[in-house]
Amino acid sequence: MKKETIIIIVAVAVLATILIAVIVTTRVPNPWERSASGPYSRNATGPGMLGSGMMGQGMMGGGMGMQALYSADSLPVAETDARNRAVAYVNRYYPNAKIGDFMEFSLNYYGELKDASNMSIAEILVDRYTGAVTLEPGPNMVWNTWNTRRSSATAGAYDLTRGKFLAEKFLAGYLPGATIQESTSYPGYYTFDFGRGQTEGMLSVNAYTGEIWVHTWHGQYIGG
Repeated sequence: MKKETIIIIVAVAVLATILIAVIVTTRVPNPWERSASGPYSRNATGPGMLGSGMMGQGMMGGGMGMQALYSADSLPVAETDARNRAVAYVNRYYPNAKIGDFMEFSLNYYGELKDASNMSIAEILVDRYTGAVTLEPGPNMVWNTWNTRRSSATAGAYDLTRGKFLAEKFLAGYLPGATIQESTSYPGYYTFDFGRGQTEGMLSVNAYTGEIWVHTWHGQYIGG
């Protein structure tokens, strides 16, 4: 066999080996694959969600897909109508519960659900223009331990006092001058109203991890 032929064969073999190695190491990740840092892991964070002690900007930007498109002549649903819709929803899906706090924002109405013992158990939203009632996204869907095994387990690492401390520490960097105005304990987490003088937003603190999640889907506070 000629020397030139041997050199060509060796070169092709080397190139093939390199190509295989590149394909293996640059495998396109599977978007549905679960991993320690993937979208389905317990460490995953969504819009407005930060780890304990973390601070940053832009958290009030992206919503949770709750913002809808409305026609130019759309008018807001009246608060009385929104409350009635919330009550009807609760009566249908949570017959032993009742509406607690009810607040109006520019994008939706916010409702607190309480059980027969007056314990806060969940949070709901009423779209301000369509009147559609849904469970609130974020902490209410991801952290709520109501009706789960964990809800009857040992209390979380952070009680309401420690949760409030984390919230205040976070606000010092996120919105200087803002204070906690109201605190509510839910199964697995706490929700706090905050603002500078008047209410400007809400955030939640995980009772087990101390993670902070700003409610980015309400819009501007109107009243309630």
